[in-house]
Amino acid sequence: MAAPTVADQLVGQLVDAGVRRIYGIVGDSLNPVVDAVRRTGGTASGGIDWIHVRHEEAAAFAAAADAQLTGELAVCAGSCGPGNLHLINGLYDAHRSGAPVLAIASHIPTTQIGSGYFQETHPDRLFIECSGYTELISAAAQAPRVLHSAMTHALACPGVAVVTLPGDIAALPAEGSSPHLVRAGAPTVVPADSDVRALAEAIDGADKIAIFAGAGVRGAREEVLNLADTVAAPIGHSLRGKEWIQYDNPFDVGMTGLLGYGAAHDGMHGADLLLLIGTDFPYDQFLPDVRTAQIDIDAGRLGRRTDLDLAVHGDTGATLRALEPLIRRKTDRKFLERTLERHRGLMEKVVGAYTTPVKQRKPIHPEYVASILDDVAAEDAVFTADTGMCNVWSARYLNPNGRRRFLSSALHGSMANALPHAIGAQFAAPGRQVVSVSGDGGLSMLLGELITVVMHRLPVKIVLFDNSTLGMVKLEMLVDGLADFGVDVPAIDYARVAEALGFYARRVEEPAEVEQTLRDAFAHPGPALIDVVTDPLALSLPPTITGEQVKGFALAMSKLVMNEGVGEAVKMAKSNIRNVPRPSQFRS
Repeated sequence: MAAPTVADQLVGQLVDAGVRRIYGIVGDSLNPVVDAVRRTGGTASGGIDWIHVRHEEAAAFAAAADAQLTGELAVCAGSCGPGNLHLINGLYDAHRSGAPVLAIASHIPTTQIGSGYFQETHPDRLFIECSGYTELISAAAQAPRVLHSAMTHALACPGVAVVTLPGDIAALPAEGSSPHLVRAGAPTVVPADSDVRALAEAIDGADKIAIFAGAGVRGAREEVLNLADTVAAPIGHSLRGKEWIQYDNPFDVGMTGLLGYGAAHDGMHGADLLLLIGTDFPYDQFLPDVRTAQIDIDAGRLGRRTDLDLAVHGDTGATLRALEPLIRRKTDRKFLERTLERHRGLMEKVVGAYTTPVKQRKPIHPEYVASILDDVAAEDAVFTADTGMCNVWSARYLNPNGRRRFLSSALHGSMANALPHAIGAQFAAPGRQVVSVSGDGGLSMLLGELITVVMHRLPVKIVLFDNSTLGMVKLEMLVDGLADFGVDVPAIDYARVAEALGFYARRVEEPAEVEQTLRDAFAHPGPALIDVVTDPLALSLPPTITGEQVKGFALAMSKLVMNEGVGEAVKMAKSNIRNVPRPSQFRS
């Protein structure tokens, strides 16, 4: 038997760490690693499966989703030069999402590095900004410790770690022993007693308190709800916080920001103390100028979005448990009750505007499709959503319940993430229903990954919101007073494309057919794509818009009339009239 190579040693370390899949595309410099994977016999023999994708960007996205669902290390790989360069966008998404991902970036022969050789790049430099650890292996004896360090960093941060491995080094005989990877449990970050006492004093001294919660409330849901009940505070949430705090929450008032809905904006701006809990919400224009306290496990996030009056470094659960005995229960609950009533009204009149009266209206309203999708999807479904309007419809109409999961490119904001995220999610959770909520712009960008779904026989369900336009970009242009230009996408029958590739596929143009078509597709045991032709003029407005934004719409509409005629402007108005804010909702 041949002596094990560096590549064999590397793959053995991955197996010992619990890795079961590597997402990527083969290539000459990566061949020693791929062959070592082959010789493990795959997961059926206790080894690793090679997941062949069509584009390395999709490999990184898939690994990110895999890691986010399992909490375990996921791996992607790319060959030298263009191969590993393609990983970079998905790795940015993974790192910003805190997904423990290891990327193997193979490299040109060591003797050629620095000579301008064919396909030469410098991965050890290129991936610095989208990783917590990146290192070049330049000798066989160095390999096991570098890989161990990379895996440790990816899991501990958590985030991306990159190992750059020249193909000639990978083929060398292995040297040295492989360190055993030992994973520690998650620590509890306990806040300083003085900070907790200062927060308690601020809460007791405030009359109207609002909570804005992010993904950092995961695992501390009951503590947040208890706090809201004690201090009579409405709870708004970010997109990433939605799945952890919205469901069965009597204090829920929705989201704020560009994707927002409900009374979260009103509650935050009407408070005299805002509590930011476990959130790094980046859009400071939606945060109020009120007395503000922030709780976060990462001290580097404290105060970087808005001026703080109080900063508490600690994880949510530990902080709120320490706070509970120090605060008094508020008996005046008028602010909470008014905000909840405002939220109920907005949900009925704005968010619910298209879900009931449009069953026979064409083109199909995307809000209606999303509401039906929420009804027919499994109780433990995993949803992945493309950036843009699909994120809006998912945020507003797909409801969490404590079992469903929601993945998106919420922090990196990349197009085309939904399908490759769904691929990784389905591998990570083979027994669960995985639904890719895709836009036609995003799907067409990585259309080749439909082949990946079929090749690996993944039962992914793709619900395609097909409006032949880049809807979010159109909205951004209108808000800025620009006529929409360059946002049109060719009208393609994606159902026929998917069917030719081996999907169960249906195209829907009649609203009355949406529900049964979704049910039939979800009952199909293999991959399915439902191409729903939706209204290209249906746009999303945030729950409160500024006077300047209204002026931008008016200016854009006048340009639209000049360029396309009054008919086009009238059609857009008809598609969005329920979403247009009343004068009382404008902010100067």
